[in-house]
Amino acid sequence: MKNTLKIATGLLAALALGYSALLWADSDALWNIVSRQCLPNQQASGQPAPCAEVDLGGGEAGGSAVLKDRNGWLQYLLIPTARVSGIESPELLNERAPDYWGAAWRARRFLEQRYGQAIPRELLSLTVNSQYGRTQNQLHIHISCTDATVRQQLEDLKDSLGPEWRELPVELQGHAYWARTLAANAGGGPEVDPFKALAAGLPEAGLEMGRYGLALVATRLADGRDGFILLSSRASLIGANRGSVEELQDHACPQLRAPAAVN
Repeated sequence: MKNTLKIATGLLAALALGYSALLWADSDALWNIVSRQCLPNQQASGQPAPCAEVDLGGGEAGGSAVLKDRNGWLQYLLIPTARVSGIESPELLNERAPDYWGAAWRARRFLEQRYGQAIPRELLSLTVNSQYGRTQNQLHIHISCTDATVRQQLEDLKDSLGPEWRELPVELQGHAYWARTLAANAGGGPEVDPFKALAAGLPEAGLEMGRYGLALVATRLADGRDGFILLSSRASLIGANRGSVEELQDHACPQLRAPAAVN
């Protein structure tokens, strides 16, 4: 038992060291943009620049902002306007927590506006990296294209997936993943909050949410309804996995030809 605890402690320490190295960059950059620029500009003039949109929301939880990411010609980020460090934040499991995933899914319209036409939903996904696989200490959901190889792997496995979590028989981008399906609600987003689905469904996840990354990949369910495949990977030294599930996305969106004006 003592040896097991020592190994677990060592793994966490190594992950923490790697996480600290990632944060040599300004880990508050996104929060500073939203709190010092986008939110004040929206409140003062109704113009959220440099963000594409600021939803002020209501109550103490606040709303969210949509910001064009520097990486990828179509990638956008959904960022809370309240201080929320990341997936490990306990307020995300509160029953009255804002529906950040639903807001992120609706924000795909900014990708379509930039692209100039509708984008098939099955090409898109949302991701949140683990505490050990991110560079920013403000929750942000990546809205981008799904990697083509990953999309095909999931399509091949889709019929074997259901509403219960199961470990995938193949690795995605060299890492182990768990998966389950979620139907879309009336607004098009996931019918169950992915943060809560992770905490309630995977052993120990609720006690160490920071070690998990989450991805929501759009698909059509076996019964023909719009839905999603919810994926999670756990940060571990085994396989050098930081739980950076953004690896499932391809921000170059090669399946969508970039107009010269936005290359």
